Amino acid sequence: MKNAQISVLLAALLGLSASAFAQTPGVDLKGTVGYVIDQRGNVAKSGTGLCWRTGYWTPAMAIEECDPDLVKKPEPVKTRAIEAAPPKPAAEKITLSADTLFDFDKAELRPAGKEALDGLATQIKDIKLEVIIAVGHADRIGKDAYNQKLSERRAASVKAYLVSKGIEENRIYAEGKGETQPVTGDKCGKSVVKSKKLIACLQPDRRVAIEVIGTK
Repeated sequence: MKNAQISVLLAALLGLSASAFAQTPGVDLKGTVGYVIDQRGNVAKSGTGLCWRTGYWTPAMAIEECDPDLVKKPEPVKTRAIEAAPPKPAAEKITLSADTLFDFDKAELRPAGKEALDGLATQIKDIKLEVIIAVGHADRIGKDAYNQKLSERRAASVKAYLVSKGIEENRIYAEGKGETQPVTGDKCGKSVVKSKKLIACLQPDRRVAIEVIGTK
């Protein structure tokens, strides 16, 4: 008896419709049987483990279990190599007191201030510089407008000196905050009358904050 006849007989005995076969391995959408199916709904195999094909079998009906070489494998998904994320810029903030950089009520750099900036310029050579932010500050002694200008001049002095040490001018941003950001709080009282005691107490407010941003 031919394979095709065997398949037809099995279908008749089991009373299986074409729609039922459509849920069976090796059966196409029209219900055409590609492999001989046993009573349990599994593909019948020979004693050597080979699947029995029907006369209606076509390569399009191939299943992994019986004809793995004929089953169309999905194409591997092409993935683009993930590039390593660039290192995040690291920020280092350095605060230089006005006592080191400037005399009281002055914007010209002192020798000690130049020495401190020399050290900073040397450190900067070891990094890929993004930007330097120099912010000048003043204490509350004097008028607001005057202190604003004084803080700006101090920041500008720091910028000019760093440029003289080989740092690109467009890498340095300088600004002044005047007396608006004191760090002494209520420690020195509320007096604005200039005195040696008050000048000494407000020293921390007379400062230049330098922030260096870059990658190593």
